[in-house]
Amino acid sequence: MIRSNSSAEETGEAVTEAVVPDPAPRPVRRSFTAAYRLAVVAEYEAAPRGEKGAVLRREGLYHSHIKEWTAARDAGALTGLGGARRSTRSSKGSAKDRGEVARLRAQNVRFTAQLTQTRTALDIMGEAHELLEMLSESTGTSTPPRRS
Repeated sequence: MIRSNSSAEETGEAVTEAVVPDPAPRPVRRSFTAAYRLAVVAEYEAAPRGEKGAVLRREGLYHSHIKEWTAARDAGALTGLGGARRSTRSSKGSAKDRGEVARLRAQNVRFTAQLTQTRTALDIMGEAHELLEMLSESTGTSTPPRRS
């Protein structure tokens, strides 16, 4: 960008301004290893009452981190502390899901049987209609009788 100021205008010179890049880099999500999390929780719990906040400030953490990590440790999820969050559900699904799948499969079988029965009935009705038309033509009636 070229900008001129009043002193430069008098001399006829142009003053150029350098483009300054954005000083703030793109933020990156922090990730913590299981060992680090366990060490920080142990240090936090061992700290006297007035110094727990100092541990959090020094590490740049929040109390919610400690609560979450302590709950995970107490639940025995030590392996889940290090990596990305994983689903606790098994790949086969819960018993409730398996029961629903079984119910839906049984329902599918019933509906398929019903559909087959309905199609068979429609085929029979179509053949009966054709038969009645043939009988009607053989008797010489040109128009079918009207229904009342």
